[in-house]
Amino acid sequence: MKKRELGINTICTHTGELKDTSFNGAVSPLHMSTSYAFEDVDKKRYPRYFNTPNQEALSIKIAALEHAETAMIFGSGMAAVSTGILAFLSSGDHVVLQNMLYGGTYNLVTTQFDKMGVSYSFTDGLSIVDFEDKIRENTKIIYIETPSNPLLTITDLDGISKLAKKYGLISIIDNTFASPVNQNPIDFGIDVVIHSATKYMGGHSDICAGAIATSKALMEPIFQLAINLGGSLSDYTVWLLERSIKTMGIRVKTQNENAMCLATYLENHSLVKKVYYPGLTSHEDHELAKKQMSGFGGMMSFELEETLDAAAFRKALNFIKSSMSLAGVESTVLSPAMTSHALMGAEERAKQGIADGLIRFSLGIEDKEDLIADMEQAFEKISKNEMAISTP
Repeated sequence: MKKRELGINTICTHTGELKDTSFNGAVSPLHMSTSYAFEDVDKKRYPRYFNTPNQEALSIKIAALEHAETAMIFGSGMAAVSTGILAFLSSGDHVVLQNMLYGGTYNLVTTQFDKMGVSYSFTDGLSIVDFEDKIRENTKIIYIETPSNPLLTITDLDGISKLAKKYGLISIIDNTFASPVNQNPIDFGIDVVIHSATKYMGGHSDICAGAIATSKALMEPIFQLAINLGGSLSDYTVWLLERSIKTMGIRVKTQNENAMCLATYLENHSLVKKVYYPGLTSHEDHELAKKQMSGFGGMMSFELEETLDAAAFRKALNFIKSSMSLAGVESTVLSPAMTSHALMGAEERAKQGIADGLIRFSLGIEDKEDLIADMEQAFEKISKNEMAISTP
């Protein structure tokens, strides 16, 4: 009889958990040691080698969530991004990257690759032709991010996978915005999946971590570079991350529902110019998102009408916080121009369509009615202020 596949919440809760053989506790025990025996052991363990008991157990859980053979966890999302890309590059190589990327990734590429003799090209758009046009004889990697930060553009996973295989390239995706709950790129043939585990995997705005999931063959060069770069995670944070992932499935489901509700509300609001959310039928990539995502995610962005002050709106919110990160249980807003994409520069942001007044909205797990009420009172405050300013 075929083995039954576990559901997402069961994987989140049980896969990879460590057994408490001393007291039969319900949660994984925490092994804090940084020093392990080296004689008469099956494996020499050391935190920087990513193989302590808690590190190994959590990696099994993340691999299962992403339908991968293996996984590794890192000290931050950017530690995972930089290690995952650089593991496959040498001087003289070339990388094709989509033109909508997290600002930190963009900064890594534009400030460091030239120093290492690695060339790169950003696509002009997101069609498969846009990617193929940038491929050279020395191209080694195609790097994508979908949904993208902060405009929630959608890139064709199946198309990118086939293109990479056609030219013998490694395909890498930043899957942070989707989370493994909403999207599993390996099922579409993508080679390497990267996460800022600080976000939906952590989910409580109290953990900084990264993750990579891929095949055992491709993980070998990533591991060899990782042990030299030293981007490992402390076992206490590993333990906290495992605890947080247990509720990721139910958290993300609620965040999906809240995002769909608030996106619809904002799209129909007279003071909102544009909403970027792939769950809306008005989103240009909605049909593609339906094909490759099981949920549309808890992230969106929107622009107010030009006469309104985005900063004033953010400050007028009561419990929706202005905060730097995303994907926590609490709803937050930020200005990409001031935070996640500040390093990109105004000219490049404008080229990508990231307006200075753009507001990125991360939906938490609060009640929808309360989120709408908070938005309504903020809109009322800024509209009154605008009327007062414009009155002679």
